[in-house]
Amino acid sequence: MSWRELLDRKDVQRHKTSKHELDDLRRLIARDLADAALDGLSADRSFATAYNAARQTVSMAVACAGYRVTGRTGHHRISLECAQLALGSAATAYVDYFEICRRKRNAIDYSHSQVATASEAKEMLSKARDFFQLVENWIARNYPALR
Repeated sequence: MSWRELLDRKDVQRHKTSKHELDDLRRLIARDLADAALDGLSADRSFATAYNAARQTVSMAVACAGYRVTGRTGHHRISLECAQLALGSAATAYVDYFEICRRKRNAIDYSHSQVATASEAKEMLSKARDFFQLVENWIARNYPALR
């Protein structure tokens, strides 16, 4: 998939981000990473909250690349495709992992309980933190004014 194809399908639109917008996302991500690590939180809620941090991190990368994913059905899946386009091969392992997690998060939020195990929630949190650092490093290298 290319940016042109995503634009033609109206899955994304052109967007000029700002440091202010990214700082707002950084605060959301920090909140979700902290909340996902809270003792006593169910594994499902920890997993879903860490996933949300990763999804917001994807939004940062897509915004820096000059796009915004439209709010159509399937926008989480499309966001992951966009992260791959924006970040290149550095994102491949994360995108593949988050795609699996996206399906699990859907079950958690919409249809089932006790879906995630404690170890899965811990792994999701670790991957979300690592991915956030990868994106921040990418921004620092490619868009230093947005750091």
